[in-house]
Order: sequence, then C-alpha cells, then structure tokens
Amino acid sequence: MADDIKAAAQVARQAALQLSQSSEEERNNALEAIAQALVANQDKIITANTRDVDTAAKRVAEGKLGAPLLARLKVDEAKLEGQIVVGVRSVASQEDPINKTLTAIELDEGLDLYRVSVPIGVIGVIFESRPDALVQIACLCLKSGNAAMLKGGSEALYSNRILAEVMIAATAGLPGIPEGWMHLLEAREEVAAILNLHDLIDLIIPRGGNELVQYIMSNTKIPVMGHADGICHVYVDKDANLDTAKRIALDAKTQYVSVCNAVETLVVHRDIADDFLPVMIKTYRDAGVEVRGDASVVALAENIVPATEADWGTEYLDLIVSIKVVDDLDAAIAHINTYSSHHTDAIVTENKQTASRFLQGVDSSSVMHNASTRFADGFNYGLGAEVGISTIRLHSRGPVGLDGLVIYKYVLEGNGQTMGDYAGEDGKKFTHKKLDAVWAPKK
Repeated sequence: MADDIKAAAQVARQAALQLSQSSEEERNNALEAIAQALVANQDKIITANTRDVDTAAKRVAEGKLGAPLLARLKVDEAKLEGQIVVGVRSVASQEDPINKTLTAIELDEGLDLYRVSVPIGVIGVIFESRPDALVQIACLCLKSGNAAMLKGGSEALYSNRILAEVMIAATAGLPGIPEGWMHLLEAREEVAAILNLHDLIDLIIPRGGNELVQYIMSNTKIPVMGHADGICHVYVDKDANLDTAKRIALDAKTQYVSVCNAVETLVVHRDIADDFLPVMIKTYRDAGVEVRGDASVVALAENIVPATEADWGTEYLDLIVSIKVVDDLDAAIAHINTYSSHHTDAIVTENKQTASRFLQGVDSSSVMHNASTRFADGFNYGLGAEVGISTIRLHSRGPVGLDGLVIYKYVLEGNGQTMGDYAGEDGKKFTHKKLDAVWAPKK
C-alpha cells in the first residue's frame, strides 16, 4: 500500500507542476464542469449518501457514533444544489490567487524584482465525515493551482467515492487540468503512508479532533496547518443588550451544534448575571440544551449540572453548554485565553471601549463583537469556501480560503547584470526603488 500511495503522490507532484502553469480561465472552466456534473449525477450521489447515512444511523442507535454526525453526513437535493454546487461556483468567482504581484522593487535600472504568488504544491487533507468538505477542499485546491490528496472519514466512504469519481471524470481531458490533480484515499493505513512523504507532499491540513491532529503533528516532517478543537466562547458584558445577548448565545450554541464554531462556554459578567442567566438558562433548556455551570450559576437555577475543570476545556459538539460567571472584563479575557482553542470568541456589549479591549486582548483567529461565533466560516467571510480553519501562526489564520493555499516566489528580471558589477568600493549601488509594476507570465 505504501508503494501505491507514493506512486499516487508522485503523480500528484507532476500534476501540481502543470496546474501551476494553467490559466485562470482553464481552472474556472474545470470548476464549472464540476458544478454541472454534480447536478447531473445528483441521484447517484444521494443514493450513495443514503447508504452512508443508514449505516451511520445504526451505529448511532448502538451508541457507537454521536448523533450530531448524521447532520454533517447527510446530503439531500437541497444541500447538493443549494450549498455544495453554489460553493463550487463561488470558488470559481473568486479572484485568481496565483500569479499576483505582491511587491515590485527596482534593484537598479533594468534590474527589477517581483514577489509573485504561487501554489503551495501538493496538499494532503484529512477531514471529518462531511461529504461537502471533500468538494470544498478539492475545488479550493484546483482554483489555487494545487494538487490534492484527500482522506475523508470512513462514515462517508460511499459519498466521498462517488463525489470524487464525478469530479475527476468532469475534469478529465480539459485544457490545463492534468490527470492526477485529485486523489481520494480511503483506508486508514493510507494516512500513515502519506505522513512519510515529506519529499512529495508540501502541506498537511487535518480537519478533525485533537487526537487526530496531535497524531499527525507527532508523526510527520510535513508542515501541518489546522486546528485541534473548536472551544469557542461568548462573553456577555455588563453593558450588553440582554435581548441581543440571548439571541447570539442561543444561535451560537444551537444553530448548528456539531461544528467547530459553535459556542461551548458562555461567560457572563457578574453584574448582570441575576437578570440575564435565569432567562438564558430557560431559553437553552427550551431548545434542549443541557446547562452546566460554576457555583454562581448553580445558585441561580435548579438542576444545573456543576461544571468541572474539564468542562472549560471541552468541545462538546452537542447540546451542552457550560456557563462561567466572572467579576470583570479582565477575568473574562483571562478565562478565554486560558481555555479557548483560539478558534472564535465573541463579546456582546454596547460599550465600544470594552469591545475594543476584548477584540485586542483575546488571542483567537476570529474575534467578534455583537455577532454569533457561527459567522466564522470561509463562505461567510467571502472566501468562496474554506479548506479548514487554522489556529496556528503560519502564513494563514482563521478560515483558510484561496489566499491560504498560496505562497510566493521571487522573480528577478535583468538584462545581463552580474553580482560582480556591485562588488567592492567602486561597485554600482542598488536603488531599491518601489515600483508600480506587475509581473505576469507570458502566454
């Protein structure tokens, strides 16, 4: 198996080199072909997905899988055409991220240096059981000129297989789109195999739980970009509009409970806890949410599960929320920075100075004022889609769209200059003058 994976990665490497030279028009044509093929093969896709959902439902009933997984797993006509296909076309509509001139500088007359965006190369993505994620990731890689090696969750085996087959067939033979630009991996053992291919794969993006991310980071020399958990917070300040706070806290927890930008801990200023929390707790309970709280919360309402230290660092991905009462803004920021996974955290307040201090002080990839954490998403941010969310400090942070899948190289245009011309006391001097110029490949 390792030899097969290496051979596939070698094909992907050659495909990446060819894709980097393709035109935006060629890549956009391929994306439109994918969109049309997904619609044309709708029945096959839904049939395969139903097979996955039925199997997963049995495992949920047996207690072997969490119920929230079913919502992520299911693909129906509305999701396929209203979200997945729309997402493909949204990616196509984005500005071309490669061959953009980032800086231009004259080193000397006739010696011009450009920093130009280029694809990363071959990207390996290991993602959760969401078939729509496969389409998003593959299309973002294609648009940005990267080859993709994708490993989805086993629960979506048949869904991922048909989606990959449809997408590969749709792009076969299209100008500028090489064979092997996309590979689907299915066996668990293939994950270990690709982690050893640091000479062929340029970046690994894991989309899964902390255990998966830590395993990958500990077992590869390949750079890893992603996030381990989505432990997100909403802080309700003493100067919050309590109706606004209730709507945001409810949406952030329940609008889509099984995603990484759903809130897990509600932090509340002590000055408004007596007025706000009884209403908020009832609102949560009416929505089927189990409430866990610290001693202050337990004293305010009946049947509150006492929160443990572990609760503050738990990503529930379920209808459970922990609530913490704090004395002031500084305590809220300290709690969030201690327990947050640095994904997305929000403040609700009408005090702009307080909001500004929170937005500056909380060390997360997305921070929000008077808005739900659920907005932290590549499509919502206008990125077309996202390959994942990064909480590490590499070249990209937060929802990772097209700009996060490119790096840059330097292009120097001269007319025969040599370094010897600039050596010694009598050598020529560099001008280092900024240029309003663009470098573009000649077709």
